[in-house]
Amino acid sequence: MKPLVELTVEGMDCANCAAGITRYLERKGLEEVYVNFQTKEVRFRLVDESISLEEAKGGINKLGYTVVEPEQKPDFWTLERKLLIGAIFTLPLLLGHLLMSAGIHLAFMHNAWIQLAICLPVFVLGAWHFGKSAWSSIRNGMPNMDVLIFMGGTAAFVYSLVGTLSGETQYIFYETSATIFTLVLLGNWIEKRAVAQTTTAIAELGKLQVEHARRIMPSGTIVGIHYPEIKTGYILQVNEGDKVPADGEIFLGQASIDESMLTGESLPINKQLGDQVIGGSLVLSGNFQLKVNAVGKKSVLGQMIELIKTAQQDKPEIQRLADKISAIFVPVVVSISALTFLLSYFVFDIAFKNALMNAIAVLVISCPCAMGLATPTAVMVGVGRLARNGILVKGGKTLEIFANIRNIVFDKTGTLTTGTFVVEHIDYAPGVREAEVNNLIYDLEMHSSHPIAKSLVQEMEAQVSLNGQRLGPITLTNVEEEKGKGMSGEDEAGNIYEFGASENGQGTLILRKNGDKLATLSITDTIKPEAKACIDYLKSKNIASYILSGDKQAKTASVAEALGVTHFFAEQQPGQKLDIIARLSKEAPTAMVGDGINDAPALAKASIGVSLSNASQAAIQSAQIVLLNGNLERLPQALAICTHTVLTIKQSLYWAFAYNIVAIPMAAMGYLNPMWGALFMAFSDVVVIGNAIRLKYKRI
Repeated sequence: MKPLVELTVEGMDCANCAAGITRYLERKGLEEVYVNFQTKEVRFRLVDESISLEEAKGGINKLGYTVVEPEQKPDFWTLERKLLIGAIFTLPLLLGHLLMSAGIHLAFMHNAWIQLAICLPVFVLGAWHFGKSAWSSIRNGMPNMDVLIFMGGTAAFVYSLVGTLSGETQYIFYETSATIFTLVLLGNWIEKRAVAQTTTAIAELGKLQVEHARRIMPSGTIVGIHYPEIKTGYILQVNEGDKVPADGEIFLGQASIDESMLTGESLPINKQLGDQVIGGSLVLSGNFQLKVNAVGKKSVLGQMIELIKTAQQDKPEIQRLADKISAIFVPVVVSISALTFLLSYFVFDIAFKNALMNAIAVLVISCPCAMGLATPTAVMVGVGRLARNGILVKGGKTLEIFANIRNIVFDKTGTLTTGTFVVEHIDYAPGVREAEVNNLIYDLEMHSSHPIAKSLVQEMEAQVSLNGQRLGPITLTNVEEEKGKGMSGEDEAGNIYEFGASENGQGTLILRKNGDKLATLSITDTIKPEAKACIDYLKSKNIASYILSGDKQAKTASVAEALGVTHFFAEQQPGQKLDIIARLSKEAPTAMVGDGINDAPALAKASIGVSLSNASQAAIQSAQIVLLNGNLERLPQALAICTHTVLTIKQSLYWAFAYNIVAIPMAAMGYLNPMWGALFMAFSDVVVIGNAIRLKYKRI
């Protein structure tokens, strides 16, 4: 498979621009196409029968955008320079027009040729900027807003030019043409700066990435390396004050680490030998050697950045209607503009100049971009705010679904409870050596990622080792974990060992050898301190809570009673869990919160799967929402931010629809001249983006 190509493309202003490039690349046979106008990213995978990379770049450039090459000099004609030139030449024309309206006449401004000379640079600049984009969008089959701006500004200029050549000074309004182009450039500039505010989460996370690291060579020598050189398995030296270079495990030493930028956890965390650390976190005190487990896009930081970047790719259903309207918006507006002119001039006997002004006003006041911007800007800000609180969300559609969740199903062990189990008592069968049993339990459970297994390994470690040395280790082969049942393995003599939950007991585990009982363990677990507050919050939002567990009836009922959960299911196998999730999902949107390997199918089956960061990799891959710090306090936060994000999208779409529904008829009836129309249009996008930015700071 050919590698994924990543390009930076300048000139994209809204979702319609991104859609145009996406459509072009897909039509050329490229795969995995992803275009983000906010981050200026274009990604795709070449295939053998598709166009070459250079042809793809050339095609994007022909569409009116600019593929930024490495070490390429910045384009001289930036948006800022175009706006400055436009403003310098537009102000005299606009000032002369305003003074004339107030009864103050400047003699030289009555000269049509002088007005033409002042307007011409603005017209050439505007026609080049908007005309190039307009023609490219038409050729691509997706006419954009620039078509309307180009038509409006050009119509005003051409009509004024005809009036100048014919000596009909009453037909001259160069200030209208210049003002249309300049005001829209002003709006684009403000919009560009505002859109940048929606992507600050990416910038903040990007700053966490280190540029250099210290690698410990096999000889013990420490050498400096650049970040791209770091590979899995490397041993790195990390000192106090450093940012952790990559995800990994502490190989030697200990430290106090600040993970707040990644997990939202405000308090420093003490890390010791064997603990996992996250790349980008800050070492407050101590030092350690790090064995690298993941770098780049496979790291937690890389995944966070990637999820934020791709969040808008998966559009919420609420955006579908806006997309359909945007696709036909420009042709409809052009038709309304033409009809406005024909009816005004031929039916209502309005003067030609006024009829033309009304038609131009219709063109420049309409704004399809506001509808295209409503969802991606809000999603980008919402996903960024979630990431800053240690919550990863996979896609914009996830936000909408989770905001409408009516049922939340919790796994018990490790989700509502701490997952740290304490062995209350071990009953050894007569004639069985305790040391052998302890070693068997240790050797079997060390192959599992289940919370019970981790606790047992930790407890048994003290029983089977002395001063770091194993006492009587047992060699087991073919060690396997069966979901919902337990572990099994075989020794050198062919004996089969099985260790898992008992059939009748409560909170008990049984170790068997060839079917004969060797020992019975009684274990207990504790409820997480934040679990009750989480359940109470869900109740306040009329969201039903369920507990779904493979544990025994009495144990599950005890936890449910302590948390105030009315509905619970105990002693459920993975297949039964799937059936329950499927039934609840049919009744209402249902989320599943879990962490164990046996929860992965249920997480995938639910409307939304929520996984804790200390979960198994299978559970994380199956979930759409990941709580990085494994704290249930983040669940109400995730629900609240998703709800407010969807509310922001609805508000922005309402504004975009209402603006066009009200503004276009007003312009058609002559209540707004083209200059006011251009001003209102320029700022309609800013209103939508500003509403998204408000989500970044509002109290939730």
